[in-house]
Amino acid sequence: MNKIRIRFGLIACLFCSTLFCRGQNTIGIPDITNYTGEVYNAGTQNRQIVQDRNGVMYFANYEGLLSFDGNYWKTYPLPNKTIIRSIAMGKDNRIYVGGQGDFGYFSPDHSGRLMFTSLKPMISEKNSSFSDIWFVVPYGNDIFFMCREMIFQLNNKAITVYPAASEWMFLGQSNNRLIAQDGKNGLLEFRGGLWAPFVQESALPQSYLVTCLFPWGKDSSFMGTINTGFYILSGKKITPFRFTGADPFVNERVLTAVAVNQDWLAIGTNLDGIYIVDKSGEIIQNLSRKEGLQNNNVLSLFLDRDKNLWMGLDDGIDLVAYNNAIKHIYPEKLNEGLGYTSIIFGKELFVGTSNGLYTIPIDEREDLSFLRGEFKSVPGTKGSTNGLSEVNGRLLLGHHEGAFEIRDDRLYPIDKRNTYWMFLPFSNVLPSTLILGGFDKGVELLRYDAGRFIAEESIPGYNASSQYVAMDNNNTVWVAHSYHGVYRIDLNDTLHPRIKLYTEKNGLPSVLKNHLFKIRNHIVIATEKGVYEYNPATDSFEISAYFKGLFGERNIRYLREDAAGNIWFIEDKSLGVVDMSGAQPEIIYFPELSGKMVADMEHIYPYDKHNVFVGAEKGFYLINYEEYKKNRYPVQARIRAVKALGRTDSLLFGGYFGEVNDSLEQPVEDVYTISNKWSSMHFEYCSPLYAAQNSIQYSYLLKGFDKDWSAWSKKTEKEYTNLAAGTYTFQVKSKSNLGNESAITEYSFTILPPWYLTAWAYLVYIGVFCGLNYLFFYWVRRVFRRQQARHEEEQKRLQYLHQLELEKSEKEIVKLKNEKLESEIEHKNTELASAAMHLVQKGELLSNIREELMRMKKGVNGDGAAAEEFKKMLRILGEENKMDKDWEQFAVHFDKVHSDFLQILKSVYPQLSSHELKLCAYLRMNLSSKEIAQLENISVRGVEISRYRLRKKLRIPTEINLFDFLMELHSKGKNGLPAGGPI
Repeated sequence: MNKIRIRFGLIACLFCSTLFCRGQNTIGIPDITNYTGEVYNAGTQNRQIVQDRNGVMYFANYEGLLSFDGNYWKTYPLPNKTIIRSIAMGKDNRIYVGGQGDFGYFSPDHSGRLMFTSLKPMISEKNSSFSDIWFVVPYGNDIFFMCREMIFQLNNKAITVYPAASEWMFLGQSNNRLIAQDGKNGLLEFRGGLWAPFVQESALPQSYLVTCLFPWGKDSSFMGTINTGFYILSGKKITPFRFTGADPFVNERVLTAVAVNQDWLAIGTNLDGIYIVDKSGEIIQNLSRKEGLQNNNVLSLFLDRDKNLWMGLDDGIDLVAYNNAIKHIYPEKLNEGLGYTSIIFGKELFVGTSNGLYTIPIDEREDLSFLRGEFKSVPGTKGSTNGLSEVNGRLLLGHHEGAFEIRDDRLYPIDKRNTYWMFLPFSNVLPSTLILGGFDKGVELLRYDAGRFIAEESIPGYNASSQYVAMDNNNTVWVAHSYHGVYRIDLNDTLHPRIKLYTEKNGLPSVLKNHLFKIRNHIVIATEKGVYEYNPATDSFEISAYFKGLFGERNIRYLREDAAGNIWFIEDKSLGVVDMSGAQPEIIYFPELSGKMVADMEHIYPYDKHNVFVGAEKGFYLINYEEYKKNRYPVQARIRAVKALGRTDSLLFGGYFGEVNDSLEQPVEDVYTISNKWSSMHFEYCSPLYAAQNSIQYSYLLKGFDKDWSAWSKKTEKEYTNLAAGTYTFQVKSKSNLGNESAITEYSFTILPPWYLTAWAYLVYIGVFCGLNYLFFYWVRRVFRRQQARHEEEQKRLQYLHQLELEKSEKEIVKLKNEKLESEIEHKNTELASAAMHLVQKGELLSNIREELMRMKKGVNGDGAAAEEFKKMLRILGEENKMDKDWEQFAVHFDKVHSDFLQILKSVYPQLSSHELKLCAYLRMNLSSKEIAQLENISVRGVEISRYRLRKKLRIPTEINLFDFLMELHSKGKNGLPAGGPI
């Protein structure tokens, strides 16, 4: 019975020590980021993790290879859509994976997209049936794949198969040694192509299963088993790893482990998250669901290049910013309280939340986040703890139930009538006998006497809420009210204080949102439009020239000066500090905490350079500021995807130039050319700085389009639309909140011109242009010729018309001339007729005279002399010469009038006698036969006979008028036409 009690006691002690060991966690918890399945959009379990040289993370996920670059998640499934159990990075920069019934590698194709190549076709058909590949291990230049039935060795594009003696259980390498566990033969080492026994296994238990193996020290390795402890392998010697105190893993299943640094390692369990253990076996920290993990089943652990700890969970992925100088403090188990106030007093850390006041002892360690233990609640402080103040060496608490003094972790009331915010000694000489207490209805005057604080009375005449109170050196109290303005209370006479309210009329930008602080021994007002100071010369507020140079006119909500002169501030919802350690003030922001502070109850307590407490929406943050400034991680910009946008999007670049670990610089020969139908481009970029992802900003430039770099922003994608044909280079760079700026990463591409702007098109255009020019020339020439022909025709027509006009004019002139000639001819004819009539009359007269002389001669027959005279006179009258002279003169005159009628007639009919010519002349003059008879001094019958003879001589038919014939003959003779006989 006693033995049973002893055993039960030992078990109870062991259980209690285990609980105690597990309960003593560090108060500072590194920031944990949860990535749920909904976030990365893939399977639940994530068994193994690797990282490439460019910082991209890869996970062996249930739905394939899962990658993450800080901004974007992407899943690459296997062709058979099975689980990926294992993953490793080879020396050839390929990502080797093992799945269910298949194994191979992922490598980028020509466009930078990861593509899977199966190695299963390289093995013989008898070895092609196998189960899950649980381990992929690079060893030298070879890659080893382990399933339960066999191990495959990939070497120089050939695969060697090593069947298991019973069952392969584990495969790993450490310190250039490849070690496997066989279910029958135990630990084996691969040497010279053979699996040989590794060590004598006397130190190992009978049924062990190795789950992890990694270097631990110079020549040693750390080996963990699933539930039978941990061991150090040195040479061929195996020694158990001992823990300080009780072993916390006695009842745990250990699934994975990894070295965190030279002295610490992280161990992942099946039910209790991870443990951080140092070389001596002391438990440093336990991170589980209570501290923020998604679940406690940790399948894999990986330490990235920035010393962040990644966890592949049974459901999800968690990132622990283990190397970050910012830790989370949860004073309450449920992590629910808002962090309002904190102070270190008497070797204790006091933190006040919306739920009460908590305390924990501190030691001499530099970074208090590694304090181990649990906060305990100060009795009687449940509720909102508004402020902690050290006054006269005593600790005072402003609570929503009143003012209290804290002594020996107990609460001593001072005034329970009002809700107190803060406390302030009235005198700079301590101990101050008069204390100012800001409460919800004014400022209370507390008397300090004999080690006790006594509430006397509030300042008369002032009854507004006093959350922000400060004193200057002239016994003047300044109080900022959230919506009244700023009060100045002169307490040189405490019984009759002088109170003045300052509003917009006194220089403040507004009566709203004014927060009052004492910085560098000056009263300053933090407003929505910058920081203002009081000017006693003008008795008004004006913007501070000093702070304007730092903050401009930005919305400052909180200010606090630390012992080194640094000024901590909250701008909107962002925390920052004006660092004074350099030659010039430098503003450093903490984007990790943006939006996580408590609005209108902001709190910063800079205890020293290693411990700065910040009130948060859930507990507190502790910043090791000195360490934070040292953690200037190198920043890298990476273009992860380039898409051409059109009716259907096309991925031009998948994020890799060459192999996975190759440089991020684009080879010249890889400049992509795309069709003009994709004239819109979409770029995605990232910076794989995971723990400080909130601090990364980007700036970009598209050479050939943008004129200057864009403003810094958190935007991780950019789209350009309707780009013209040409060659472009997209450049991007990133920087952190500490000012670290990355090198420029770029991607060049060429947008081809549309078909109608190509060289061939231009040749066609030139040909078409030349052809059109020729056709145009031909057409112009043809048109010109047509126009010329029309012009010539028109000219001919005009000339013809002109000729007609001329002819018409000439005809008119001829007509006029003819008329004139006719008139003259008529006149001449008249004259000729007159002359002819004169001749007729003369002939008649002469005939009468001759008859009369003849009669008279008969009458004088007897008178010979007289008769002789009569004969003489008759002879004179009968002289023909004179008559011929008259005819010749008549003929000449007649030809002048009638255009050489007689000459034409003579030339045509030379046989005509002068008598006949005379007759023709008379006929041309259109004289009647009677008139002709008188002129010829013959009878009418004689004229008719002469006409008949003339007709006959001229051979004129009887039907032709003799006058018309002579006129036609005259007309033809004038025009040069042959004037022959009758037709």
